[in-house]
Amino acid sequence: MTAQPNNARGRIFQISVSQGGVPKLAVLEAEVAVLGLLGDQQRNLEVHGGPVRAVCLYSLENIVALQAEGHPVFPGAQGENLTLAGIDWNLCTPGRRLQIGSQVLLEITRYTQPCNNLRPFFIAQDYSRVSQSRHPGWSRVYTRVLQGGVIRVSDPVVLLD
Repeated sequence: MTAQPNNARGRIFQISVSQGGVPKLAVLEAEVAVLGLLGDQQRNLEVHGGPVRAVCLYSLENIVALQAEGHPVFPGAQGENLTLAGIDWNLCTPGRRLQIGSQVLLEITRYTQPCNNLRPFFIAQDYSRVSQSRHPGWSRVYTRVLQGGVIRVSDPVVLLD
């Protein structure tokens, strides 16, 4: 692994899980396995979950910017499992890998498609604000798990080349 610029290094701000649906609720640590965080569930497995959509990530900085626009969004509200701080979100593109803590390795597989369950967290219920096709750089991303393990809030995150 080569040295990474500061905007490719960050930390886990929040880990979130639910029994299905949003918002996901904060936990201090989680075990990451091939199908995602243990204890996390999705309601609609046709569009969520599975090996290529195992862990959903989002940017704390994007959430703060959305809040500044007046959206009542918060970490976990959009169904993300990991809210990351300090990573340049524009660098989080499909194919990139992230080292999470000392054990976990994730690979970004695709941008998420926002759904109507996110309506309460956006002004005028316009959840398209986080659509990659309409607002590039504002989408959450899905990842596959290349190596599982235990993660904790504040663990370091490194976006790899």
